[in-house]
Amino acid sequence: MEKLFANLDEKMKFFAENAAAQVKSGNKAAGMRARKASLEIEKLMKEFRKASIAAAK
Repeated sequence: MEKLFANLDEKMKFFAENAAAQVKSGNKAAGMRARKASLEIEKLMKEFRKASIAAAK
């Protein structure tokens, strides 16, 4: 679960950097990277939820 959390944290930072670049300077490529990262984050969040529920049992 720690590895999953570390991966999720890394993706969140990547998303934040690229989303900020799109918002501040209108960087279209950064927007694409942020959208891709958001899809990866969604998958990781589902995995984290499953792992968290399993750990709570």
